[in-house]
Amino acid sequence: MKATLEIDESVLQRLREEAERRKTTVSALADGMLRLGLAMPELGGTAPKHLPPLPIWRSGGFRVDIADREALYQVLDEA
Repeated sequence: MKATLEIDESVLQRLREEAERRKTTVSALADGMLRLGLAMPELGGTAPKHLPPLPIWRSGGFRVDIADREALYQVLDEA
């Protein structure tokens, strides 16, 4: 669908430059940005109701107290 929008010239210039950098069209970039903006809760969109939990890694603990310089240098020299 076509629509006519009045966009500030400086904003349009930035849009053109970004579209060129991303190797896409101004229309495709503007469409994506509008969709993203409309999905933002502070702009009236809806946020995902449930986010998956963040991953947890077990590192195996600390190898050295970094406050102990000699021990730290010894571990760094081993690597």
